[in-house]
Amino acid sequence: MFGQANVLAAGQAAFPPSVDDFYLPAILPWGAENAPWFTKFTLMVWIAVGVLIIFFLATYRKPQLVPTKKQWLAESIYGFVRNNISVDMIGHQGVRFAPYFTTLFCFVLLTNSFAIIPFFQISPNSHIAFPAILAVISYVLFNYIGIRHHGFGKYFKHALIPPAPWYILPLLIPIEAFSTFIIRPFSLAVRLFANMFAGHMLLLVFTLGGFAMLNANAWLAPVSVVSWVMTVALTLLEALVIVLQAYVFTVLSASYIQGALAEEH
Repeated sequence: MFGQANVLAAGQAAFPPSVDDFYLPAILPWGAENAPWFTKFTLMVWIAVGVLIIFFLATYRKPQLVPTKKQWLAESIYGFVRNNISVDMIGHQGVRFAPYFTTLFCFVLLTNSFAIIPFFQISPNSHIAFPAILAVISYVLFNYIGIRHHGFGKYFKHALIPPAPWYILPLLIPIEAFSTFIIRPFSLAVRLFANMFAGHMLLLVFTLGGFAMLNANAWLAPVSVVSWVMTVALTLLEALVIVLQAYVFTVLSASYIQGALAEEH
């Protein structure tokens, strides 16, 4: 973001920002033409995965009865997800899904957090591809669990045929199929993507808008300060959205698994 601001201040960038800003170029200093997929987004995802693996491995390598600060933090995160998401949403069966939900929550939280970390200042989840992959993983998981728990035929009967009079079923069954197998993964991905996309665009507009007004006219210089104050306020709001969206994504994934395990429609 600040790189774009410096370029704009030098009069070399277009304003306002556009959707094209989310299609980042390859960043490898050599052979970029052979690896166009390795962008800043790819690097951030790899960093997030590496940080999570190293953190939890280092934390639980030598667990202690009186936990260290790192162990306490890891146990607190896991306990929060297990008790407040897995068990609350699914019941006693939810404990076995706690590792997946903890991993999902931490990964979404960390990749969201790049949006307000200096030198990164954009989240991979502001590009639809990454939320879509996460949604597909949860989609495959809840369908697999439902089929394994009920059996193939019973699961789809349970998912598609609601308890309703027979004469209205021809209307309800396509609605249930569309809702369960298309709308769920679509809404799961788009909700995360839209929030992170909108947050990044707002921060860009107010940050670059301040420089644009500063360069446009001396009389607009005081207004540019207001624009930057709004950027700070929106950054604090974005921090709240970052945590909230990680929580919502994990809770919705848990609710879909709960529905797949339920004995009644």
